[in-house]
Amino acid sequence: MEIEKTNRMNALFEFYAALLTDKQMNYIELYYADDYSLAEIAEEFQVSRQAVYDNIKRTEKLLEDYEMKLHMYSDYIVRGQIFEEIAERYADDTYIQQQIAVLNSIDNRD
Repeated sequence: MEIEKTNRMNALFEFYAALLTDKQMNYIELYYADDYSLAEIAEEFQVSRQAVYDNIKRTEKLLEDYEMKLHMYSDYIVRGQIFEEIAERYADDTYIQQQIAVLNSIDNRD
C-alpha cells in the first residue's frame, strides 16, 4: 500500500469520520490506521474479503468526494503553511506570535 495514500486516507478520515457509518469507520480505521489485511477485517466482521474490499473502495471515494466538496483537509494544510510563513517572517513580534498560537490551538495544531 502506498504510504502517501495511507497518510491521505488517515487525514481525510480524521476530518470526515463523523459523516461515515459505523461499518465504514470500522473498516477504514482497521485497514488504514491499524494496518489490518482485508482477510483479517473479513474474519473480524464475519463477511467476505470481497465485501470488505468493496466497502473500503466505496468509502475511499466517499472521503475524496467530501474533500472535493468541503475542502477541510486542503484548507487545513494551506492554513498551516500560511501560519508558518507569518511566524517566520514576524518571529520577533510577540503579538503576532501570540495570535498565531491562538489560531493554532483552535485548529488543534499544538
